[in-house]
Amino acid sequence: MYQNLAVVGATGAVGKIVRQLLVERAFPYTSIKFLASKRSAGTELEFEGRAFKVEELRPEAFDNVDLVIASTPDDVSREFAPWAVERGAVVVDESGAWRMEEGVPLIVPEVNPDAVRHHQGIIASPNCSTTQMVVAMKPLHDAARIRRVIVSTYQATSGAGVAGQRDLEAGTRAALEQKDYSYESFSHPIAFNVIPQIGGVRFEGYTSEEMKMVWETQKIFDDDSIQVCPTCVRVPVSNCHSESILVETDRELSQDEAHALFREASGIQLVDDLRSGQYPMPLGSSGTDYVFVGRVRKDISSSHGLSFWCVSDNLRKGAATNAVQIAELLIASINVVT
Repeated sequence: MYQNLAVVGATGAVGKIVRQLLVERAFPYTSIKFLASKRSAGTELEFEGRAFKVEELRPEAFDNVDLVIASTPDDVSREFAPWAVERGAVVVDESGAWRMEEGVPLIVPEVNPDAVRHHQGIIASPNCSTTQMVVAMKPLHDAARIRRVIVSTYQATSGAGVAGQRDLEAGTRAALEQKDYSYESFSHPIAFNVIPQIGGVRFEGYTSEEMKMVWETQKIFDDDSIQVCPTCVRVPVSNCHSESILVETDRELSQDEAHALFREASGIQLVDDLRSGQYPMPLGSSGTDYVFVGRVRKDISSSHGLSFWCVSDNLRKGAATNAVQIAELLIASINVVT
């Protein structure tokens, strides 16, 4: 079971990384196919030394497929995922289409791996900004129960796709040359600027990106009592999201205890030496699968507060890697049962 694999959105930015990860992680499969929109169908991809023709995303493409790893726009996922499930496949979906649906597990393997057993054909991977935050929260929550989170994100333009990357590069060039530039992804210039809005207006002045961090965090930890106050900001950085996080816990955590918890946690690398200028930054984090944590310090305004900084590659751990890890988790859970 789960030997016949399909990668949906195979030609996109995240799909490309999924293909790389399948090779890097020696993902087990018997057969594999690559699916994309009608526009991309018919093109050829090279995978493990072989040429594959990209197939059009349609119901019949999921015949004899056991497992799907997908990265598409939400509306595309809403359409195709039922086709795959009806044909007996399990879909690991990176879009936002299914994350808050009842009966669809929302999984970060370092945080809630047991949830993989409760799927009904679709498993969702969280938003990139949520993913790195909950990985960093996990050891602290297990040790002292987090009751409140205040988070400000500094999100890279790669989170807005290829067009977002073009906007940063071409917009910066135009600004330096004092030329006009028409932005594709952003409603304001991103060059030499920060934009304190990601997504549309959703609730009480919060954006859709911010509310994802609230709702998804509560679902992943299965705890609606965790309070999250987010502010999401787009910054002129090519890749890797950064986050400033303040947590309040039931019991006090010292800096030394927090350091120990982060060092021992799965998926986290601690980089924290302020005196020597050692802390996580996007340039050193891109192309990796870790959540990097640093600037760990007591909240001087609250006895039960702890503040830290975290950085992670939003295209890898925030998207492609997490989806592949879920697929690996699914296979492992079947092997344990059998």
